[in-house]
This record gives sequence, C-alpha cells and structure tokens, in this order.
Amino acid sequence: MKIAREPRHARDNVMRIVFTGGGSLGPVTPLIAVMHEVRRIRPDASFSWIGTKGGVEERLVGEAHVPFSAVSAGKFRRYFSWRTFAEPMAVIRGFFQARRLLRAEGADVVVSAGGFVAVPVAWAARSLGIPVHVHQQDVIPGLANRLALPAAISLSVALKTSVKDFPRHKAVWTGNPVRAEVLAGSRSLASSAFGLEFGVPVVFVVGGGTGARGLNQLVWQSLPALTAKAQVIHSAGIGKTDPAKGMPRYHQFELLTGDMPQALAVADVVVTRAGMGQLTELAALGKPTVIVPMPGSHQEANAAAFSAGGGAVVLDQRQASSESFAATVLGLLDDPARRADMADKMRAMSVSDAAGRIARTVISLADARRKG
Repeated sequence: MKIAREPRHARDNVMRIVFTGGGSLGPVTPLIAVMHEVRRIRPDASFSWIGTKGGVEERLVGEAHVPFSAVSAGKFRRYFSWRTFAEPMAVIRGFFQARRLLRAEGADVVVSAGGFVAVPVAWAARSLGIPVHVHQQDVIPGLANRLALPAAISLSVALKTSVKDFPRHKAVWTGNPVRAEVLAGSRSLASSAFGLEFGVPVVFVVGGGTGARGLNQLVWQSLPALTAKAQVIHSAGIGKTDPAKGMPRYHQFELLTGDMPQALAVADVVVTRAGMGQLTELAALGKPTVIVPMPGSHQEANAAAFSAGGGAVVLDQRQASSESFAATVLGLLDDPARRADMADKMRAMSVSDAAGRIARTVISLADARRKG
C-alpha cells in the first residue's frame, strides 16, 4: 500500500509526520503512544508510517488507522548467511523508495524508534533536508539506531543512564512512551474475552509479534505444572502457535492487539522477552515480571536493568529448564507479598509523560521546518 496525498501546495496548513520502524513490535508501540499525544496537542496533524513488507507492525499500524507503506530494508544478521551480501543493495533500494514516499507525502519530520527499515528512511529524510528524531529504547543501542543516528538532529532515550552514551548536544532523557490504551485494560472484560475461571490466578506470556521460539518451548513444556495451579494466556507470535497444545486453562493466540490491555490487566504474573517497549508498559502497570531475554542479545542488558530495580526476575534461557521455569512462575503466584513489592518497584521504573515529552520535540522540529 502506498501513500497517496494531494500536492503539497494544497495542504500547507497540515503538519505531516512520518513514523518509521518495524520488523518487530518493539519500535512500534512507543511511537504509537507518541502519535496519540501529538494528535492530542495538534489535532490538525497528519500521520503516515513507513515499515517493512509483511512485517508484524502493519497490523498494529492499521488498527491505529494510519496509512502504511513498505520499503526495502536490509537485515544485518548476527550469524553467517549468504543473504547478508545482498543487504547493502536492499538498503540502497529502500533509500530511493523512501525518498519518493517522503517527497510525495511532503513530510515535515520523520520519527524512528529502531528497526532496520528506519535506516534507509532516516537517511532519505536527511538527503531531503527533513529533520529526523530517533528514540533510543534499549540500554545498549542496536545496530539499526547506530546507523540511523548520524542522520538525526535530535535523540531521546528511555533510560537516564543512556544519556552519557550519545553526543551531549543530541541526547535528552524522556523515558519510554506507553500507549494510553494499555493502561485502560479491564479484568472483568478479560474474563469474558478469554473465558477465564473465576478465582484461578493468571499468567500472561508474551513473546512479541514475531514470537520467541525458545520462550514458547519453555512454556509448552511447563504447561502441565502451570495449568495445575493457574490459567495461562499465551501470545506465541505470528505463525508460532502449536495446535497440539490445546488443553484446559491454556489460551493460545498468535498475536494479541485489541485484547492486549485486557490480558495485561488480568495477569497476576507476566512472562516476557526483554524488549524495552514491553518492559516499560509492564512497569507503568506495576506487573510482577519474569524476563527471559533473547540469549546473547542487547535484551540481556535491558533485563538486568529491570532486575536491578527489583521488579523483575530474570531467567537465562540457556540454563532454564521447564522445571525451573515453572517453579519460578508458581513461586511468585504463591507469594502475594513478594508480588506486591515487585509491583511497587516496577512502577518506580516508569516515567510519566514520556510520550508528551517526545511529542513536543517532534512538533517543534516540524514547526521549525514549516517556518523555514
């Protein structure tokens, strides 16, 4: 789907903001929170999104009623693949595709929170003189943001300790945005939406839009022990569900979007990977959390930050067994006092008005370009 807009001269009074990012939901959810806040401050603003073809972000962006376009994007792997040698050409194609889209859109500002698709888009914007704002979520900057950052004129970071890792004139600590709808979940609506039993504790497992194979395997192997004492809601990832795992008290889905707030509201314990977008939403909700970070990735540093705060327990997937996984989760369910303490410490990791801080920066950049 391509962005189709009227000529720029016919809409000079409309602020045009282009968001970019994808490949997973991690770069998407905080930007949707920013978009909602921009809309609240400037109801006249218009939005579009540039992402990856067939990416999981397209569904969430579509539910937000935002026009979506896809460009070619490279993927720089941590393992050897002959396909890696073709990636530079993919990025170059994406660059020229993004230039055409940004010119047709008449973009006033481009906003990214990561994902390899953001790299050609950010540099295309830079080549057209369009200001770029990058939001850094993770403790350790990913390769995509490291490649996109030189094209940006401003940068926001989720964690205060990250400011020192970037040029002083660019980096501002804002916290990580949280979608308002995530905070509006209802336990009663969850009970009817998922067909839950009254009085039985709930574990919500979320592995992201693309799923987490190792985490899924731990959950499936632990189901007999878990479902003996709890109900499990499992967002396994697109194409990652296992129809053989149908059993009482186990509710399996590919990807929860509209019902995500309900699943979070009803959960007594949440099990997750360590994407910063997900972790900051859990912090805002005060959810006791078991984190199973992707082994050997930047997620381990994210997990360590939340573990140090006291609101989360971290399990190493390389060492965890189904028995230790089940024991950790059930141990938290059996200890309400510990869960209450963890909930308070998770909330202490949350920053209020993060979306508003970034939104005001984005609006300022767009206004400056329009006046120039």
